Amino acid sequence: MDENELSLNTSPDIGEIKISADVITVIAHTVASEIEGVASMSSGIADNISSVLGRKTSSKGVKVDISDKGVVIDFYIVVDYGARIPDVAWRIQERVKSSVESMTGMHVNAINIHVQGVSFDKTKEAQKTEASSK
Repeated sequence: MDENELSLNTSPDIGEIKISADVITVIAHTVASEIEGVASMSSGIADNISSVLGRKTSSKGVKVDISDKGVVIDFYIVVDYGARIPDVAWRIQERVKSSVESMTGMHVNAINIHVQGVSFDKTKEAQKTEASSK
């Protein structure tokens, strides 16, 4: 079994289910990106090292560690100016934990939030409007 996936207990007669860390990364990134107050996801040091080494980093802002005991997820985020950081972090933790556990059946041990900066840009709505008009 790869260290980046976890095998779930299933009937030995039928087979096993393996869930990749990439699956959890996509779920976590999608859920966190939709939370009000999250301006963007920021690359952590691991992503920066990978990009220097020429590896593609699809996990921008999310790091997932899987062990037999469960999952630990680290987020590297930039928050919107004026957002209350503890509230944003709590919403990420609650919603991501719920989503990952319900979709994968895996236990989430911890969700760590690393605030990398504050965005002073226009509201997300204005940014989306500008992006869609291009």
